[in-house]
Amino acid sequence: MPDFDVLVIGSGPGGQKAAIAAAKLGRRAAVVDRADSLGGVSIHTGTIPSKTLREAVLYLTGLNQRDLYGQSYRLKEDITVADLTARTQHVVGREVDVIRSQLSRNQVALLSGTGRFVDQHTVAVRDTVGQDRLVTAEHIVIATGTRPARPASVEFDDRTVLDSDSVLSMERVPRSMVIVGAGVIGMEYASMFAALGSKITVVEQREGMLDFCDAEIVEALKYHLRDLAVTFRFGETVAAVSRHERGTLTVLESGKKIAADAVMYSAGRQGLTDELDLDKAGLQADRRGRISVDEHFRTAVPHIYAVGDVIGFPALAATSMEQGRTAAYHACGEPVHAMRDGQPIGIYTIPEVSFIGRTEDQLTDELVPFEVGVSRYRELARGQIIGDAHGMLKLLVSPEDRKLLGVHCFGTGATELIHIGHAVMGCGGTVDYLVDAVFNYPTLAESYKVAALDVTNKIRQIDRLGD
Repeated sequence: MPDFDVLVIGSGPGGQKAAIAAAKLGRRAAVVDRADSLGGVSIHTGTIPSKTLREAVLYLTGLNQRDLYGQSYRLKEDITVADLTARTQHVVGREVDVIRSQLSRNQVALLSGTGRFVDQHTVAVRDTVGQDRLVTAEHIVIATGTRPARPASVEFDDRTVLDSDSVLSMERVPRSMVIVGAGVIGMEYASMFAALGSKITVVEQREGMLDFCDAEIVEALKYHLRDLAVTFRFGETVAAVSRHERGTLTVLESGKKIAADAVMYSAGRQGLTDELDLDKAGLQADRRGRISVDEHFRTAVPHIYAVGDVIGFPALAATSMEQGRTAAYHACGEPVHAMRDGQPIGIYTIPEVSFIGRTEDQLTDELVPFEVGVSRYRELARGQIIGDAHGMLKLLVSPEDRKLLGVHCFGTGATELIHIGHAVMGCGGTVDYLVDAVFNYPTLAESYKVAALDVTNKIRQIDRLGD
């Protein structure tokens, strides 16, 4: 008889939910992770610290209040790294306590150490003194997450040349910074440091940023960041980065040179699979350390599952949690709905970006007719109250059956607001529900009604002309 029914390697969002779901189903569950890494990358260097840092930046800089109190308004004039990290350390500590309590309360065994496969049902757990303990399980879930990818040609010192992990332990707020990579993480940190007053230059080899988002929303974000003195160098590749006594010098292949206090690389993520001995379990990862899975999150070995960032896109804490639960249910023979194709995406830039469904470009390429309804925060009483004049909500609606094809939001609370559209789409509702609904006033949620009225008026006008 195996030691456990479900053994999870990694305690991040996907691993936690997989283990707890299995325990709730009455199975013997265990989680393998280092004692100082409980909660995984998400808690220690990813989602939680970066989003907490963002809140600290917004609070201390008073950025959201400047439309009301003037562009010189700041809650604290000289913001130090200690000011920012105090809040981060507090939240991380509390979250670790919550996770430890949840695992204990559900009687999930916590095996302290690092795991690697011995065979398809056996994992060796190595503790801090190098001792191995062999553990067997009927089902195994790989939830080891990722680390920042570091180009071999770049010499990182974690002081002036950093990645998205080491940026959290900077000694001081840089006066200037080059951010290499205009993906989600790069743009989140670009907006944070720009809000702090750092002069930011973003270098991206592609011709644009966040190409999976709605083009109009991306343009609005780009405009806002340029207003914070962010410079974009699209279509450019870094040739070399050198460290100097007074900072760094980044040389682009086009010959441009950029002097800055620091350089942060945000060049994708690498799956943490190189120390798992996957071959002993009959598995292999791709060159980015990612593991392939089916719709049930099973790997090529049916009783071994993989969830979270280690399987690739969308690599979000929210989707990882649901993947973990779904994998555990499937492993335990519990009926479970497959994850829906359309999941909400939240990007914690300043301001936030969030969306669900398809973009205008995708619908156009697919020859799907649609009409657009827009609401702007500056036209809402709540938008005026909170001082957000740039936010907007956009609805993409089918003129044929009036269902929502996409919802795109930019501005304060976008990652919360998106779930109203998420719920309507998930329940198969139409734009008419939003037209008829009564929203609290004044709220940002009222933007749904304004956008819904906008789009239905356009559809009505088209229909009248067609009669």
